[in-house]
Amino acid sequence: MKIVIIGATGTIGSAVSSELEKKHEVIRVGYNDGDYRVDIASQELIQALFVKTGIVDAIVSTTGLANFGTLDSLSDADYELALNNKLMGQVNLVRLGRDYLNDSGSITLTSGITAWQPMQESLSVSMVNAGLEGFTRAAALGLDREIRINVVSPDFVRETAEAMGMGSIGVPATQTALAYAATVEGKMNGETVNARDYL
Repeated sequence: MKIVIIGATGTIGSAVSSELEKKHEVIRVGYNDGDYRVDIASQELIQALFVKTGIVDAIVSTTGLANFGTLDSLSDADYELALNNKLMGQVNLVRLGRDYLNDSGSITLTSGITAWQPMQESLSVSMVNAGLEGFTRAAALGLDREIRINVVSPDFVRETAEAMGMGSIGVPATQTALAYAATVEGKMNGETVNARDYL
């Protein structure tokens, strides 16, 4: 399969790319580097990206920005970032990218554990993660040509925890990548896939 991975240069995206390129052709897309670059907050740049990649068999998104903060500290701009980038950025990958998928292709988005296990400062992050999971369930009912859509809910990534001096907690990126591979190579549709299930 020919697979475009958006966010491929990040911690999770790099692991997903390495896992999928064992069997498939992978196009790596990042914000600053990769085979191509894109800012998912821009519909115009998303459209330009898919014109460059051409028709593919799968689209995988491991990207999206949102800030942590308390109810008192989060500003309108913080909420707008989460909504315009992590939520609508990925929604627009679906809206625009589906026209560049082969029949029976797949789309995989990324939400996160805070959709169902929130923390005190995860308000905007939990909001958009839950929104992405609801969007995925609904979008699966309306995609044609047997195109599938799923969303992976990663746990806290161990490499990120270690880089932040938090010790070896969370799920390794290589294990998290297995959840993404399952959505691309499997038959599931409209599912939220918990990365913990692939330990």
